[in-house]
Amino acid sequence: MAQINPSILSADFARLADEAKAVEGADWLHVDVMDNHFVPNLTLGVPIVESLSRATDTPLDCHLMIEDADRWAPQYVEAGAGSVTFHVEAAAAPVRLAREIRAKGARASMALRPATPIEPYEDLLPELDMLLIMTVEPGFGGQSFLDIMLPKIRRTRELISRHGLELWLQVDGGVSESTIERCADAGADVFVAGSAVYGAKDPAEAVRALRAKADGATASAPWACGH
Repeated sequence: MAQINPSILSADFARLADEAKAVEGADWLHVDVMDNHFVPNLTLGVPIVESLSRATDTPLDCHLMIEDADRWAPQYVEAGAGSVTFHVEAAAAPVRLAREIRAKGARASMALRPATPIEPYEDLLPELDMLLIMTVEPGFGGQSFLDIMLPKIRRTRELISRHGLELWLQVDGGVSESTIERCADAGADVFVAGSAVYGAKDPAEAVRALRAKADGATASAPWACGH
């Protein structure tokens, strides 16, 4: 079944606890952490993650768009994140970092910017619980989905299948009712959606609608046969 992770980047930051409760039917709550160095935007950090973890029962999926990921990622596990994603472009020792995140009790995930190929990191895949393919350039919400990322999603799914891994494949950026089916058909099974959820009149219903579309596309996708 597809997993839908609403991104609080598109939520009302003055009402984060209420916004988290509005999507309690979601699988995870996606938390975008930006440092104004790795990406040209500044959002939130460890104290907000700590507060959010106390305010919702939905597990937190923290996406770190920050420099020096090796130093900071473990602190987000300690703050209450159930899944921590670091960018491979910002990690000095990605295998060691993934193992440290797992050892602290969270799922370890690695993200790739649109221009970063998956193939050089094939040998790292067994060290991960999830791989994130960015479908926009990280740093801002509300961007348009990049169709040119679909072949990369397919290649990544093929690598996962070739190695027989139980590895989630997440997409983030421009995911909506008009794009989620293409992502699911290409091989994604975890979907980050910001404005498509929090821009809707009923965020909870938007989560259900997105999941239904993704599940429908997955059921007929070649990669999912026998999955």
